Amino acid sequence: MKFSIDQKLFSKALSDVGRAVSQKSLVPILSGIKVIAEDEGITLIGTNADIIIKRLISKDKTSRNISIDQAGSAVVSERYFTELIRKLPEDVHIEGDDKTVVKVRSGNIFTQLNAFRSDEYPQLPEIDQTKSIGMDANELKETIKQTVFATAKNETRPVLTGVHFTFSNNKLTAVATNSQRLASRINEVHVKEETSFIVPSSSLNELVKQISDYSGIVKMYSADGYILFETDEISLYSRLISGQYPNTSKLIPNEQKTVLSLNKERFVKGIERACLFAGEWKNNNIMLSIKDHKLCISSGSSEMGSIQELQEIKDLSGDEDLKISIDGYFLKEALHTIMDEEINIKFNGSMRPIVIESTHQKSSYLHLISPVRSF
Repeated sequence: MKFSIDQKLFSKALSDVGRAVSQKSLVPILSGIKVIAEDEGITLIGTNADIIIKRLISKDKTSRNISIDQAGSAVVSERYFTELIRKLPEDVHIEGDDKTVVKVRSGNIFTQLNAFRSDEYPQLPEIDQTKSIGMDANELKETIKQTVFATAKNETRPVLTGVHFTFSNNKLTAVATNSQRLASRINEVHVKEETSFIVPSSSLNELVKQISDYSGIVKMYSADGYILFETDEISLYSRLISGQYPNTSKLIPNEQKTVLSLNKERFVKGIERACLFAGEWKNNNIMLSIKDHKLCISSGSSEMGSIQELQEIKDLSGDEDLKISIDGYFLKEALHTIMDEEINIKFNGSMRPIVIESTHQKSSYLHLISPVRSF
């Protein structure tokens, strides 16, 4: 293996792939990054057994200097290799041999690193790439952001720590819940076969970071126990969560007693202010009610004091006798994922979940939050 590459380009790619590497792995080789030099460019692979990130630095798709003098591969310590490349001043020249040694040169700086045998590195999962589902990257990122925050944070019920993806009737329905709240989004996609799987929230959060600047099509492939998200440069493999996801459609109320239309940004600011006084409560309680045809947002703390705020309601239908206690942080997290200027909030009594939807038919998200006790 022998190649030369732009230092900044290589450093960024190593940093991206290194996010999948765990330094606490009981398998020493998994603390390394596999570097593969081929005619088309440089491929980097990092894994912690649950997630695999593969990145291609293509010779044809970058204007920066890449020169492949000899094909080959090596596995080097992610920690030391990434940090070393980041601190080098100019283009780097990498050379590896069969004696598990990698030499790095940058200007007048010469470094030698011990390496692992590349043939001992785990093989990538076998994925049938004849069946793919394509989705616009921006839509996929929005879908993940509007659902993944609602997953469970503990392992009591493992299936709730991931987002449930269901592909059916040329639609993707993504659902996440932790039993106290639920987030759902529907997108139109072209899909030939019905399928569903549960993707860990950690994998989806990492995917959003990996494709943050990408705006093309992301292809998805599923296989036994794995899913692959792929662009022309990034491949992210993730283990799937096994188990039966609950039927969440039964949780969404079919009727509502009160419907409010609100300015989203103004509502968010009001909830943020109320959360300042809600920390004393176990569930960060804030109270929503209607006073004089206005929405009243209030919370209180025996130590800090209290706050009450009245906001204009753009449209109100149904019963005005409304008073409900909600986890302010759950509500704030949901609202921060919404891009629309106006939202509808539907109420069906003080002990039934509230539903947040867009006022625009083209938006396809839904957030559901259960009330909490106010005593």
